[in-house]
Amino acid sequence: MTARCLTTTRLRRGALRGTLCGVLCSELFAACARPTTRQTSPAPVGPHRPEPSAPLMQPVAEGAAPTLRAMLQRTADSIVAAPMWRNARLGLLIVDAESGDTLISHDADRLFMPASNQKLLTGAIALTVLGPEYRWRTPVLLHGVQRGRVWHGDVLVQGSGDPSVSDALRGGRAASAFDPVVRALAARGIRRIRGRVRAVGDALPGLTTGYGWAYDDFDAGYSAAIDELMFNEGELYLRVKAAARVGAPVRVERAPTRRYPALAVEALTRDSVLPVGSGRLPRLEASYDSIGHTLIVRGALAVGDSARLTVAYRHPNDAFLAALTEALADSGISVQSRAIARRDTAGRAADTVTVIESPRFAEVLARMEKPSQNQMAELFFRTAALHVTGSGSADSAQALGARTLASWGISGADAAYRDGSGLSRHDYVTPRAIIRVLDVMRRSPHFDLFRESLPIAGVDGTIRNRMRGTPAAGNVRAKTGTLDKARSLSGYVMTADGRLVMFSMLANNFTVPTRDVERVQDLLAAMVAGGTLNAAAGRTP
Repeated sequence: MTARCLTTTRLRRGALRGTLCGVLCSELFAACARPTTRQTSPAPVGPHRPEPSAPLMQPVAEGAAPTLRAMLQRTADSIVAAPMWRNARLGLLIVDAESGDTLISHDADRLFMPASNQKLLTGAIALTVLGPEYRWRTPVLLHGVQRGRVWHGDVLVQGSGDPSVSDALRGGRAASAFDPVVRALAARGIRRIRGRVRAVGDALPGLTTGYGWAYDDFDAGYSAAIDELMFNEGELYLRVKAAARVGAPVRVERAPTRRYPALAVEALTRDSVLPVGSGRLPRLEASYDSIGHTLIVRGALAVGDSARLTVAYRHPNDAFLAALTEALADSGISVQSRAIARRDTAGRAADTVTVIESPRFAEVLARMEKPSQNQMAELFFRTAALHVTGSGSADSAQALGARTLASWGISGADAAYRDGSGLSRHDYVTPRAIIRVLDVMRRSPHFDLFRESLPIAGVDGTIRNRMRGTPAAGNVRAKTGTLDKARSLSGYVMTADGRLVMFSMLANNFTVPTRDVERVQDLLAAMVAGGTLNAAAGRTP
């Protein structure tokens, strides 16, 4: 097959910069012309249809510079028709925000599993309902009586789902959130607590995991449970080191909690040189027992080796209380964790000693969107409902989400909003519904905050390594989404002539490598970023 690229001159008169041509041609050719190897039986006999060819590689008549819309449409048509996508579902919608013109559309009104594109809906709803100045407040109370330097009673913590008590949002030390508690107790002269540190209230009732989450993911940090009290976004880090002697158990350190949860170490230190034919060392892994209270470390490490594992806290409230107890101990306030005498609490009201306060919602939003943090999304989902209805249950959150989407013109036929993060395989949404959310936020007084909270292509978040070396780098602001057989990219991009474009690209049920899906998404985003939509470039009404 012979083909030539559009000349730099024609591209400048048309829709794309000439410097993009080689990149786009090679990427599209690689994506659409790659042979498939999965077929196990002959294809049905029928009329021969020529393989699709990359539209950017077609000869162009003199003076016939195509519009960006035409190039996008030919590219999308070629992608959809390529054999590699024969078993996949692709939803594409790209819209000029200013005019409302559709640049390309394919299956834009069909439902797709969005994966973490669900966080676009969650972030938009939470920002609209809570506002950028919202702060979570966690009162800490004392219930009992003080005698000298000893508090005879309990320390009570009343959570409401603050997601900010984490290394990421507390200067690298999640426990710094407890500094106000330490100072308040020290100011009262309390050095010992003859009682417990315990949680009170049930602001987020019901299940601590999302509807339809996969049970076999519950030990993974990205699938951690959520509750009124969250510590370090539900993640526990294990630092594992081999012992000096072969056959000895490995050494395990926990962080950011040092003594919680309970550990059972079954992993052993092995010789770094294995006998021929013995295979590899057993994989090092950590998983909970059947009730989720003891973390069991299994497998092996070679002498001199080390590893780091990330696992979930199965019981969020317990993790928070353990971390607070450790912080008090580190400051010289010991907690004896013993039952208190009734005479010390009878008839006494709890006294608020301090309130742990989160950063502004405006500061927390980007931490959810850019790294695609699932537990924060779930807490946004439930907090919005708690704020509006007084109930932070998942059912209340779903109902609030559905009502808010309906007020934006998105019906139940366009979106099934079952959790906040997109981990659920029961979430469904159309590309058009996502574009509608993006457009609602474009018109919102909080648009700059919403847009800037999204990952930036080639710069940060989940697309920091994508679209580098193209006009999309540093330009595209978009949310990714990844589950098995689901890959999404939706957001905003500026054209070369400064026009804002909204796009949603959802892919389901594909069997090609995920990177091939990303190439298609990146290609289309880069085409828009390098193109123009002004009248001189042939904008279609």
